[in-house]
Amino acid sequence: MTLNRRSLIGAAGLALAAPALDGAQAADAAKPAAKAPPVTKILAQWILASSYDTLPENVRREGVRSFLNWVGVAIGGSHHETVDVAVSALQPFSGPPQAGLFGRSERFDIMNAAFLSGVASHIFDFDDTHLKTIIHPAGPVASAILAYAQMKPVSGKAFLDALVVGIETECRIGNAVYPNHYDAGWHITGTCGPFGAAAAVGKLMGLTEPQMIYALGLAASQPVGLRESFGSMNKSFNPGRAASNGLFAAILAAKGFTSSDGMIEAKRGWANTISTKQDWSEITDGLGTRYEALLNTYKPFACGIVMHPTIDAGVQIRDQDHVRPEDIARVDLKVHPLVLELTGKTAPKTGLEGKFSIYHAAAIALVEGAGGEKQFSDRAVNDPRVVALRQKVVPVITPGIDAAQVDMTVTLTDGRSFHRRIEHAIGSVETPMSDAQLEAKFTDLAAGVLPEAQVRRVMQMCWSLPELADVGEVARAGVQGA
Repeated sequence: MTLNRRSLIGAAGLALAAPALDGAQAADAAKPAAKAPPVTKILAQWILASSYDTLPENVRREGVRSFLNWVGVAIGGSHHETVDVAVSALQPFSGPPQAGLFGRSERFDIMNAAFLSGVASHIFDFDDTHLKTIIHPAGPVASAILAYAQMKPVSGKAFLDALVVGIETECRIGNAVYPNHYDAGWHITGTCGPFGAAAAVGKLMGLTEPQMIYALGLAASQPVGLRESFGSMNKSFNPGRAASNGLFAAILAAKGFTSSDGMIEAKRGWANTISTKQDWSEITDGLGTRYEALLNTYKPFACGIVMHPTIDAGVQIRDQDHVRPEDIARVDLKVHPLVLELTGKTAPKTGLEGKFSIYHAAAIALVEGAGGEKQFSDRAVNDPRVVALRQKVVPVITPGIDAAQVDMTVTLTDGRSFHRRIEHAIGSVETPMSDAQLEAKFTDLAAGVLPEAQVRRVMQMCWSLPELADVGEVARAGVQGA
């Protein structure tokens, strides 16, 4: 699996101000569009028909791994400045204290709790990634349903089914419009996430078919997030808002708040409005037999996914070839165009900006031999050794290099050079993180936030998700002072 096997760049035809059409293009544009199938209804019926018992064992396992990874990054990000700001801003306006937050002592109404959990779980850019679409699936869905589960008991099996259903919903909808929708500037986690959250919460609420159709329709009316926000606090706002928007949609739909019955596929519906590509089969084909959850991946590095091959290569050269950063004269990178489009910041000043700098990624890997959240802090991006080395990084767009690959050559001042070509970075579908690696990541993220014994307890509860009688216990076990 690669990040994208189609053209991701040069989306000149995506904007409204597109070049004039030639005769053949104009003729094609004048043809009536093929009538779309009732996508929203088909999806709603499948959501309601799914159950824990119908999920294949490997899908259940990946759902548990997704939940474990999400809890770890939510705990780890819980005291980031971004979360502190959001908590301070929203606390005076919050409703009843219905739900807690991992790693913190404050309680909020479930709408704000869902939002804040989504922010905390994404702020390190360390969460899961569906590589076909670059959607971060768990954030919007898990944030919404765990907030709901703290208000009304939900069994582990029901929770896991809802989580998988939500992930499947948002990723299938994302498949239908990617890459055109993403290339136009939308943050696809924020635009597709509300569908996943609405489907998952609606599933737990026991919505009827019409109500689920309404929930999906209301989710369609709340896309959020633009790629311009990348590198700022605003990026983590997007999955947080997707979580609360989906929860909002399901709650309204449960009371009969109506919407169109074709909000995804209608001529003026979601897909036709925000994308020039609509592949309905990506949503409807293989429902219940082909699971996008099996394509979910977990980041070993706390940054944009397209920088992972570079960090992997840099760490290998540093550790295996014993290269010292002060001896490096030049770092050449052969990359896909998307790498520079997404991560072209040459002189990041903050940790958040560093997450979108291929120059910082290469430098920090060679200096510190790691790519965790500590390597994407304000301290790291302003380290004089890192600043000096990233000025020697030369990325070049190269034909034949996929967005999930990199070709790195490190040349030393004495003329020696070391080379790595990464086809599948650690954390990819082809080279997945093991359960032990996920546990190590969880432990590292939670260290310093919660006591060690509490961390172990929460992690074990995540692994035992299907056996839990009340998933709200995970949330209560993970708050500060529990």
